[in-house]
Amino acid sequence: MFLLKEKGISLYLKREDTIHPFISGNKYRKLKYNLLEAKKKSKDVLLTFGGAFSNHIAATAFAGWQEGLKTIGVIRGEELADTWHNNPTLQLAHEHGMHFHFVSRSEYRRKNELAFIDDLKALYGDFYLLPEGGTNALAVKGCAEILTDEDSQFDYICSAVGSGGTVAGLINASQLHQSVLGFPALKGDFLAEEIRAFVQNDRWRLVTDYHFGGYAKVDQQLITFINHFKRETGIPLDPIYTGKMLFGIFDLIKQDVFEPGTQILAIHTGGLQGITGMNLVLKKKNLPLLDV
Repeated sequence: MFLLKEKGISLYLKREDTIHPFISGNKYRKLKYNLLEAKKKSKDVLLTFGGAFSNHIAATAFAGWQEGLKTIGVIRGEELADTWHNNPTLQLAHEHGMHFHFVSRSEYRRKNELAFIDDLKALYGDFYLLPEGGTNALAVKGCAEILTDEDSQFDYICSAVGSGGTVAGLINASQLHQSVLGFPALKGDFLAEEIRAFVQNDRWRLVTDYHFGGYAKVDQQLITFINHFKRETGIPLDPIYTGKMLFGIFDLIKQDVFEPGTQILAIHTGGLQGITGMNLVLKKKNLPLLDV
């Protein structure tokens, strides 16, 4: 792209989205050691949490189906109990055997309370608990494997941030000369504390200017960027995570935040299954659609 040449910046994209057609990108990495732990503990049911278009819900359903484990998804939004058949993400999860437990938004906020978990155990019996987004110590361990020795040439490692597990793994795997930039998809600075609980160095920072209004919020500018990027490179981006990250990286390059000669590695964390559902939302709002 002309901007990169003009500014003397090298930008590479690690295609984690191509790891697996359904358990793509960071979801594959997060589930890897959790699935091994579930089997080690002789658990045959996975229970986790997510919203209507959650990549984690779709990936957990497929991983469970593939590994012969039952899966339960605690889904935010009780109104979805009657309409989930029209939701591409939930339909995909259902096709791979996931049972849904729909709860109100107020109930969903209790997802980390022991009393709420105990109620779920009373209802469904024993299960292996995966947190929302899949982030725990085992997920961070898996995400650390995204970086390899071949990536030592890069000055900056960039990743979108949802629950914080992926960027935490990248921070732990980064080398002394590298800085990690995380681009949160959510508003607020609360994620820094959650990430800090998992990391072992301070060679990182969050860039909080590119959430486009909050989680799952998009506008015409972002859609135009994602579609233009695909036409230029042939690489699809998702609008929740990687699209916002790449938009942010290019904006920082325009602002001369990076010195000429800087080499940047951006991580494509997948999430492409959500494009179909996002286009349904965009169509209702009379906004341009994302190229698929």
